[in-house]
Amino acid sequence: MLVLIVGPSGAGKDTLLNAARASLAGDKRVVFTQREITRGEAPGEDHLPIDAASFAARRDGGLYALCWEAHGFGYGISRSIEHDLHQGRVVVASVSRAVIAETASRYPCLVVEITASPDVLAQRLALRGREGAEEIRARLARQVAVPASLTVVTLVNDGSVAAGAERLVEIMLESKQS
Repeated sequence: MLVLIVGPSGAGKDTLLNAARASLAGDKRVVFTQREITRGEAPGEDHLPIDAASFAARRDGGLYALCWEAHGFGYGISRSIEHDLHQGRVVVASVSRAVIAETASRYPCLVVEITASPDVLAQRLALRGREGAEEIRARLARQVAVPASLTVVTLVNDGSVAAGAERLVEIMLESKQS
């Protein structure tokens, strides 16, 4: 099962993924895939930086199982996930909602939407200091529909990291049994 992690900026996706990864360290049933992203380091985000030319070559060569562009950056997830899926593992990937429909047409998927209340999201985005108030409002208003045929589990991340990560691990392990 491919567990697609989606949600708005500020929801705490990377924080919960990092905590879940630590909780499941050494558990061979679950694989946390790394995205290749055409940008440098990003604190708290587990990814592999790649330059734009290498990204384009890998994309054009069919080396990505999933790839997309967002906010001026290219994102790719290696085809190596296919081996893990064939081995019966749960593969966890943080993705853009824009690739869910295409991904679900090729792989068995469960969508986990990590979100938080609008006030919490706005506070977290403001603390990051990357955007002004108007840009934050626009970001919070943005929505992308998930195909109705897919199961979506919503995890509201307004509490502690430990509680959110525990729930995320439960969801991942439950998907293994499905």
